[in-house]
Amino acid sequence: MLGTRMTRATRAGADGRARHDAVPGTPDDTVPGTAHDTVPGTAHDAITGVDAVLAEYLDARLREAHEVDALSATEMAARVADFVQRGGKRLRSAFVWCGWRAAGAGGDPGAPLRVGAALELVQACALIHDDVMDGSPMRRGAPTVHADFASTHRAAHMHGSAEPYATAAAVLAGDLALAWADDLLTDTALSSPHGARLHREWQRMRGEMVAGQYLDLRAQATGSSAEDEALYIATLKSALYTVERPLALGACLAGADSGTTKALRSAGRCAGLAFQLRDDLLGAFGDPAATGKPADEDLRARKLTYLLAVAVRLAAESGDTEAAAALRPNTAAHSDDEVSLMRAAMERTGARAAVEEEISRLSERGVRHFADTGADHHVQREFAALLDRAVGAAPARSGEGT
Repeated sequence: MLGTRMTRATRAGADGRARHDAVPGTPDDTVPGTAHDTVPGTAHDAITGVDAVLAEYLDARLREAHEVDALSATEMAARVADFVQRGGKRLRSAFVWCGWRAAGAGGDPGAPLRVGAALELVQACALIHDDVMDGSPMRRGAPTVHADFASTHRAAHMHGSAEPYATAAAVLAGDLALAWADDLLTDTALSSPHGARLHREWQRMRGEMVAGQYLDLRAQATGSSAEDEALYIATLKSALYTVERPLALGACLAGADSGTTKALRSAGRCAGLAFQLRDDLLGAFGDPAATGKPADEDLRARKLTYLLAVAVRLAAESGDTEAAAALRPNTAAHSDDEVSLMRAAMERTGARAAVEEEISRLSERGVRHFADTGADHHVQREFAALLDRAVGAAPARSGEGT
């Protein structure tokens, strides 16, 4: 049974464009999203509130950056602010809101908005660095940050090669986004009666992200095909960070009891894995026009995903030597023809359908666990709707259109 193979992953981690003109912003000694906030009525309202906090916070950070150095502010800090505000589903922000509401929505109503904004800054760091590691040219329908730096290098006829320059600059840009995130979270924790607990949750989340990213990189280098390993990496790299930790961060702000927190962690673990498995499917079968990033990258690099691992196992069990050969590690990146063969093998072995079934199972479990919090039925419906949005519809099969 596929479900029995989820055990290691579901137990991992036991804790379970920016405005550059002169716009009035937040004084340096205050935190955005405080006294003037009201309790968000829906997850959509919360996302709107997070966007407002981000705009205010980033304006203040850009002014500070200009005070330090105008050139780095224009070329570095402004790029980060642009990227943060250019798009994204703000799912993590919405899950913070759900966790806070499920735990009783106690305390400062601006706090979950600020934590959500901090998470969006961490997400910016993760995406900028991830795109560097993967060599991705596109993100959110536009050139990635490192690709943009490379274009600037070439346009300005700078000395040396554009690629190393762009890589180094993008790493710094991601570091800046993380620094801004930590500053905002720390300010929020210092003003909360549950600040120490909030900060511990945040620390664990950052460590899990880095561990997951490294294990992902290492698994690709070793050519691993292990299902348990794929799920463990998916849990550390994405499931905890995307849903479980945001729910727990929100619950911390409301002073949640242990029972509520445990139910939220269980809901988040299942929902987060469902989200990552959907992302794996989109990486293999998605339409770049819909996803905002190139297709085939995971297949070309033969990244260890649950989809790949299931396909390898099913090929071996069925004796499909053609599929097994297509899914075997390569010493170099897979060609277009090889990528097509990999995709076909994932269909033929039944791996794609199996992953779809696992997404449905995990989603249903996530909703049931969330109900165990005893949250108001309106909040439960919001969580289910958010999970639906995170997991999304199945990508169109080849020939079916988008």
